[in-house]
Amino acid sequence: MVDRSGTREGSRRQIPEPELSGRATVPHRLPRRDFLALAGAAIATPLLPRDVFANVETGTPLHGLSAFGDLKYAPGFSHFDYASPEAPKGGTFNFQPGYWYYNQNVLTFNTLNAFVRTGDAPPRMEICYDSLMVRAYDEPDAIYGLLAESVTLSDDRNGFTFKLRPEARFHDGSPVTAEDVAFSYNLLKEKGHPQLQLPLTEMAEASAEGSDLVHLRFSGRQSRRNILTVAGYPIFSKAFVEENGFDSSRLVPVLGSGPYKVGRFSAGRYVEYERVADYWARELGPAKGFNHFDTIRIDFYRDRNAGFEAFKKGDVYWREEFTARVWATGYDFPAIRDGRVVQTYIPGEKRPQLYGLVLNQRREQFKDVRVREAISLCFDFEWTNRNLFYDAYARSHSFFERSLYMAEGEPSPEEQALLNRFRGEAPEAAFGEAVKQPVSDGSGRDRNNLRRARQLLTEAGWTPRDGVLHNEKGTRFTLEYLVRDELFLRQDASFGENLRAIGIDASTRVVDASQYQSRQNAFDFDMISMAIGLTATPDANGLEQIFHSRTASVEGTYNFAGTADPVVDELIEIAGKAKSRDELTVTLKVLDRVLRARRDWIPNWHLTNHRVAHWDMFGYSENKPDYFFPVESLWWFEQEKAKAIGKA
Repeated sequence: MVDRSGTREGSRRQIPEPELSGRATVPHRLPRRDFLALAGAAIATPLLPRDVFANVETGTPLHGLSAFGDLKYAPGFSHFDYASPEAPKGGTFNFQPGYWYYNQNVLTFNTLNAFVRTGDAPPRMEICYDSLMVRAYDEPDAIYGLLAESVTLSDDRNGFTFKLRPEARFHDGSPVTAEDVAFSYNLLKEKGHPQLQLPLTEMAEASAEGSDLVHLRFSGRQSRRNILTVAGYPIFSKAFVEENGFDSSRLVPVLGSGPYKVGRFSAGRYVEYERVADYWARELGPAKGFNHFDTIRIDFYRDRNAGFEAFKKGDVYWREEFTARVWATGYDFPAIRDGRVVQTYIPGEKRPQLYGLVLNQRREQFKDVRVREAISLCFDFEWTNRNLFYDAYARSHSFFERSLYMAEGEPSPEEQALLNRFRGEAPEAAFGEAVKQPVSDGSGRDRNNLRRARQLLTEAGWTPRDGVLHNEKGTRFTLEYLVRDELFLRQDASFGENLRAIGIDASTRVVDASQYQSRQNAFDFDMISMAIGLTATPDANGLEQIFHSRTASVEGTYNFAGTADPVVDELIEIAGKAKSRDELTVTLKVLDRVLRARRDWIPNWHLTNHRVAHWDMFGYSENKPDYFFPVESLWWFEQEKAKAIGKA
């Protein structure tokens, strides 16, 4: 799964940030999609053997699936361990989301359809929709039945038959039928957001078999763990879509069946999600103990400072801080001093995270790896971290930072054996010590690094003319850094100065939220910053979204760099067919080595914790899940606390 938060200073999309979160999340989020509607204790069925897709007995109804058969929860479990069934219901949770998916935008919105490519939808529309199966946030890759009480694999393991729960209902009271489910999959394959369409490429058929059985059939060319992504897709009412359409042209939410539905809203200003009191799945195991707030509200602030001022005044109740300077110096206001607002660190998730600058190789000037390395030498992390970020961050080097898939040192014998298959094809740098980002002297203008950058540019055919580099065709070397907030100007001043010092005509362009998202989706930029959070067990679906040649020309995907490399493609396919966690780990470490040697991105930095501030009127379980943190689903309102600080 991928979730995304566009940023430049430490955040997550579930994503770090420059000093802001900007758009996926990875897809928590590459999708596998993290729908927050949870439910599904099921029929008494055996636990899966170690390799679910290779070894499980076909024709047997299953209550859950995982990548390698490791299910924590038995059939009929009462609730997830990290859930809080005893928590009270009620109250409003007004917060500023730190991650979002698909066409969602945290700065504005003009549509309530979050599952198409066009338009800007508000974050958290996904909580209005149920899916066949849902994730367990305390397991790396397990899913359990929600709309589906069981799933049965065909003999060739390319077909999946889901038996629906008879009590499942849409918000208008109509039943969720197999026809609705099949319709939804066919609809998303034809008209859905590219991040939803791509995992359905090899879906040959979605069909209803009576009112309660739906069959998904794949070609056999799909990733072996593809179903873990696809089973989490939103399900819509066929009758509603046929009457109202499925596009971004209107502010009408598609009818769903999830624990929340859209309440009051004003386009571009705020949206409220109202808890469905008679939610059909509220007593089912995976749904029990979640979704405690009566109302979840998101206000939209186009200016980051305005959003912070709203939090200080108490208009916003919960905020994850992605700006080190603000965290260090800005939290000194009356509500902090008298204890009404609490600052805290919450442990981060055990998921790989990629955050950095992306150079668009669809632009001619960035196609040479030597150019990309030269640009990376101009970014002085040591100076930036000390002078702007209060030494809050650690330097990132990997595309799988903070995970066991991160390559380190020399290749292991297992890694070397796989790498040797690509001798003469993969960059030579991939075969030695894992490539790391350059270390500077911390001056902000390291002469050795800049000298090396000039040398690389010369080798790549760029020569100075009137103080600016030109190639042999006489084309001027320009680099426009596209951002959506003026805070980037301060943060990237040193970087821009270094680029100009070596002869690159570098500039930073600030555009509004809608234009930024439109240009990002269309790959209309030289360089942007982006954070993407992957699932704990990355699958080919999510990896393809960022790195596969198949997505390099598909607008709306996460392949911002335009990566199109047969070696990368093959490694992603090998990862998708891995039959054990050890095999997957070796493959992803090799993929990490190749990607780092290609220098498609410039990894920036990471933070191990969430920096959270909130008005002291909430309760929460200390048993935080390791793999996802949907605060709006896990926390709850405490009336007495709210009264004590004047918020009741």
